[in-house]
Amino acid sequence: MTAGPDRRVSVGRVAGLFGVRGWIKVYSYTRPREAILNYRPWLIEHDGVWRTIGVTDGRAHGRGVVAQLEGCTDRDATAPLVGAEIAVLVSQLPEAGKNEYYWAELEGMRVVNVAGEELGQVANLFETGANDVMVVRGDRERLIPFARGVIRRVDRLSGVIHVDWDADD
Repeated sequence: MTAGPDRRVSVGRVAGLFGVRGWIKVYSYTRPREAILNYRPWLIEHDGVWRTIGVTDGRAHGRGVVAQLEGCTDRDATAPLVGAEIAVLVSQLPEAGKNEYYWAELEGMRVVNVAGEELGQVANLFETGANDVMVVRGDRERLIPFARGVIRRVDRLSGVIHVDWDADD
């Protein structure tokens, strides 16, 4: 990955409370949703401060995930965490397969087209249903599909994504 092993990667957020014994509802960014439970411990941001916290239990629940955090045994203990971001360290993620990439490793990479023109840097990515889209910011913002035929090569070592995309598009 282009990021160091100590970089935080956002994997979800605390969406609400679940029951009276300190469980939380989790909105997971992982695929599948319950894969967030494979990464332990979690880093949780509360009031601008990140802290490491263990996950003692968790499971898929309906269309989401519920979890119990270490030391949180009642609703009052977890209530302040609602809305908090959940992250893990890059070093906790399994190695991506060939031609597979974590969005977090693509963010910040330079984007250069086949003509050698620099289009900017990947600010973030989002899903559309058909394919993922890179938001590339340079002289202006461009939305470039992360799709076969457009993405020519991702060079992790140099931090460059080569695309078949006209600078005027």
